[in-house]
Amino acid sequence: MFDADALINPPAASELIETLQSESSKDCIKRLVAHFSENRELKYSLSSEPQRRLAAVLVLLYEHDGELRVLLTTRSKELRTHAGQTALPGGKADAEDIDFVHTARREASEEVALPQDSPHIHVLGRLDPAVSLHRLIVVPIIAFLSKPELLKSLKASEGEVAKIFSHPLEAILDPSISLKEPLSAIGSEDWPYEDTQVYNTSDPIVEALGNTVYRMHRFRTSASPVKGLTADILIKTAEIAYGKPTVYPRYAPKQLTDFGSIISTLDSIQNKNIPIKGLASHGAQS
Repeated sequence: MFDADALINPPAASELIETLQSESSKDCIKRLVAHFSENRELKYSLSSEPQRRLAAVLVLLYEHDGELRVLLTTRSKELRTHAGQTALPGGKADAEDIDFVHTARREASEEVALPQDSPHIHVLGRLDPAVSLHRLIVVPIIAFLSKPELLKSLKASEGEVAKIFSHPLEAILDPSISLKEPLSAIGSEDWPYEDTQVYNTSDPIVEALGNTVYRMHRFRTSASPVKGLTADILIKTAEIAYGKPTVYPRYAPKQLTDFGSIISTLDSIQNKNIPIKGLASHGAQS
């Protein structure tokens, strides 16, 4: 039986930092472990939600050349939803899954051939849930890969994943850091925002969220841009890891920012039989 409220016991930070090169990476892992140890109790219970509405994504962090990076994918253009968009490995909870960690690891195995039961993947904790445009409740599972060599054996699932890539986690807080990366060409399909170099934003009004404003963040990468729900999850992860805020304004004025207010607004709109509009641009994987 799926346990939507299963608690996660973070590993000891001392066990993980032995594998790290830089003091910055060590401090990040310490902050993440401390955060999840101090916030182990769940803020929101999901036990009453139908399993068909639940999903998980894996935020897999690893160190390369002294900096933390996050594993990302570009979804295949053959997919029905969010084709060609950047995603974290993940998807809906299946009948055989026992909890969100199992869902995230299984989906990562299916999508990019990440070893599902590898002892080198250390689950640190889970963030508060987010909501996708299809009203899926998405739980981000934060994990650290202590043996980055495993990434060499990754393989994209044909028809589901077009590309596997990574991005510096700190560049989510300060996009200028990504200038050292082999970024996609400005004006290309992957970065059509010719008036901005590494970061683009807009504040659309979303009818499905009670005509409130949603700040859409877009980050230029070496592949498809990070945006929407994926961007929101990575911003929160990076803020915890680095212990500092973004260099850009995080939220739009009067934006709904917590899961409770967002889900209640969506449910209210649904009960009134108002069609969902305006969430498609959020880039949330289904």
